[in-house]
Amino acid sequence: MTMKPNQLNKNSLSILIAALMLVACSSGPQVRYGDSKAVETVNADYGSTDLQLIAEAMTRSLLQSKAISASKDAPIVTLAEVKNKTAEYIDTRVITDKIRTQLVKSGQVRFAVSVTEMPNQVEELKRQNQSGLYKNSTINKIGNMQGAQYRIEGSIASIVKNTKDVKDVFYVFNLNLINNGSGLIEWADEKEIRKTATR
Repeated sequence: MTMKPNQLNKNSLSILIAALMLVACSSGPQVRYGDSKAVETVNADYGSTDLQLIAEAMTRSLLQSKAISASKDAPIVTLAEVKNKTAEYIDTRVITDKIRTQLVKSGQVRFAVSVTEMPNQVEELKRQNQSGLYKNSTINKIGNMQGAQYRIEGSIASIVKNTKDVKDVFYVFNLNLINNGSGLIEWADEKEIRKTATR
């Protein structure tokens, strides 16, 4: 059976497209795993190394504070999302979560739900108490939540200087432990990071 010229062109075109797709797939980006603790120096912007330095320094300092270390029982705290006062986009939720995770792992602090998490907590209690779906003996009753003794608040700010050849970024991260009853700041610390990039 002989092919018509149009069929030949269509078949040739299909083969060419398939070949091009194979070449495109094989020449894609080369992906490899790196050391998550390695120093990241891609540019002077906030990065993974800064996150680790901040979280480790603040957690260590807070756990050594008198308010936490001298407490007989692990105090209950809340952690507000860190405020970004820099000009660049920083996902401060990641900083907040990393600090909270390290504090929880220490066993020296317990966390009550924060202001941003409270709507989900209230919704869950309403669902258990008002839906009629749960056995009475298993329902968590409204009015049994525990109030936090302390709240943790923090912010990250930066000073950026640029010349034709150099970009210098100075970050300062502050964290405070505030007594909810007295309003006193029981502990405060800061972590400074300077990064310089040359062009």
